[in-house]
Amino acid sequence: MNRRFLFLLGSSRPGGNTELLARRAAEQLPADTEQRWIDLTEHPLPEFEDLRHDSDHVRPTEGSAGLLLDATVAATDLVIASPLYWYSLSAPVKRYLDYWSGWLRTPGLDFKATLAGRTLWGVTALAHQEREVADPLIGSLSNSAAYMGMRFGGVLLGNGSKPGDVLNDTEALTRAKTFFAQDAPLARFPYDRTEVRPTT
Repeated sequence: MNRRFLFLLGSSRPGGNTELLARRAAEQLPADTEQRWIDLTEHPLPEFEDLRHDSDHVRPTEGSAGLLLDATVAATDLVIASPLYWYSLSAPVKRYLDYWSGWLRTPGLDFKATLAGRTLWGVTALAHQEREVADPLIGSLSNSAAYMGMRFGGVLLGNGSKPGDVLNDTEALTRAKTFFAQDAPLARFPYDRTEVRPTT
């Protein structure tokens, strides 16, 4: 299967540091790799309504929900490009992931089986020098991938606050050159990563 990358931009600032870093990484993809870029602020989703115990979800065919669902299931590689907002994902990205809950319960869609084995990636820019503050964002993406049976390529971190700052982060730009070339292991929950030692 030829790789098809879907880049989901979750910043409230067009052309911000996260997007700049994601585009630098995308430049390294082979020329024949399909790329689709969707700005979530240009395709806002309504408030998510949880219908799990009330009625079945109906597959959306129109509007932002229909567009994002079709783009998601068509992609082999999903790239969440979200700045670090209050140490986690941006609101548009979080709402998009909330919609996964509905798509998981949409009859005939087989959303989880469709995404299983595909790869989830993350790109984020943060103002802190200490990368540990991005752990909640990384955990959200990693655990989401684990639940879906997806592979997780990790998160490309860059430093930047003012527009364009990330272009001065030479370490991030270097990592961007090989970010999508790395092998992405099957995602696992933290409790599954602990080595089980035989009892004696």
